[in-house]
Amino acid sequence: MAKCKVCEKKGLFLKVNNEGVCSDCVRLASILKREQEATKRLENKEKLIKETQASALQAIEFKIIETNNLLTKTRFKYDEILNQLEDAQTRLDKSTKSWETQSKKISKLKELYKSMEYSIKFYHDYSQTFTVDSSAVKTVEDNLSPTVNIPLNALNYKDLRKKFNENDKRINQVAEEYQARYQTKTITTLYKIMVIALRAELQNILSAMKFGGIDKAIEQIKSITNKYSSIVAEGNQTIVPTLVRFIGEMEYLFIESAKIEYEYYIQKEQIKEEQRALREQLRQEALEKKLLEQQQQQVAKEEEKYKNEIETLKESLKSASAEKENILNLRIQELERQLKEVDKKKEEIAKLQHGKAGYVYVISNLGSFGDDVFKIGMTRRIEPQERIDELGSASVPFPFDVHSFIFSDNAPELENNIHKILNDKRVNKVNYRKEFFRINLEELEKIVYELQPTAEFKTTMLAEQYKQTLNIEQGIVAAFENIMEEIDEVDDEEIA
Repeated sequence: MAKCKVCEKKGLFLKVNNEGVCSDCVRLASILKREQEATKRLENKEKLIKETQASALQAIEFKIIETNNLLTKTRFKYDEILNQLEDAQTRLDKSTKSWETQSKKISKLKELYKSMEYSIKFYHDYSQTFTVDSSAVKTVEDNLSPTVNIPLNALNYKDLRKKFNENDKRINQVAEEYQARYQTKTITTLYKIMVIALRAELQNILSAMKFGGIDKAIEQIKSITNKYSSIVAEGNQTIVPTLVRFIGEMEYLFIESAKIEYEYYIQKEQIKEEQRALREQLRQEALEKKLLEQQQQQVAKEEEKYKNEIETLKESLKSASAEKENILNLRIQELERQLKEVDKKKEEIAKLQHGKAGYVYVISNLGSFGDDVFKIGMTRRIEPQERIDELGSASVPFPFDVHSFIFSDNAPELENNIHKILNDKRVNKVNYRKEFFRINLEELEKIVYELQPTAEFKTTMLAEQYKQTLNIEQGIVAAFENIMEEIDEVDDEEIA
């Protein structure tokens, strides 16, 4: 039995060569040998490829260096040409600007002459000394409000105005406390500028506020104070902590201001709800009034019918027999009873027809009557502005400004109470149906709040069309004066 020396297979039919190795092991050895030879050839080729790549890369790097050097030289040349062009453009711009300046100077010689003439006329005494009003300086220093004050809605309500002003005072107190910590004017001035700037930012936020927007307003306030904190953090590090604490206190007080302003929108929304209910009530009253008028017509017909029938029966009594007279008298008594019932119905209808809910309005017309004359009347319109529009449609040259619409369950009584208080201030003391009164706006506001504490009262006279008219007239006068001056200048030139 043959046996392979390599794989140790054995068997009766196993064939081995002279070295005692089976044919399978011989083939495997041959394959391994070829594989080793192929691997060696592959290694030789890889080595050749690497050598070739290294040589090529070296050549490419050399070429890149050569190209970069050329590009650098070209860039230097380009930059040099560009600088020359920029210098030329700068010289051209300067020349153009100089030419424009000289042209403007030449065109303004006449104005310069006038200014010199004016200066000589009014300021010829140069030895005069000018003094600064210390009280005015103090006013400027104490006033930490923005230059432009945007009117806030909360200031139109007495209770909200009081809250807002108290909170505003606290803002001033905090600013004063922080200013008192320092002796240098630079830092105290910094606090004042910050308060004015922050208040201006707050005004912008509050003026854009709407119902449902309190959360947005608070976020905006925090965003602004964060911005200011970031800015001061880049400054003098010795005072940064104090400034940041100051801004934090301002943030709290500004949020309180936003909440107070937002109370206006809450109250306004409540008024809207009340007005919606009022509209529904007035619609219902209008429907009821129409039904009452129909009932009134029907009752009037019944009254006339009963009266006519009673008169007819009384005429019949004159010629009636004793038996028939009793029957007629009973019928007359029944008709008179029914007539009394009709009279009761008439009284009930009359009472129902005279409702008392409505609006008392306070309006002014600066262009027509001046700044201290107000009309105070009453309307039961669902939309009171419609009545104001009617009053300003044709009878006066300018529309009315509304200072207050005061809703009352008993509007006639409220109107009458105001008229009684202002009786000695009537413009027309003969015809009391002319509801115009001459009174200061602040005094009128106080009276309204005393009678109706929840009323809204606007203290601003817009008078837009009147003011626009004044601007147009002033513009026409100014234009005319300019034309006359030009004519005089032309005449002077011709004489010269």
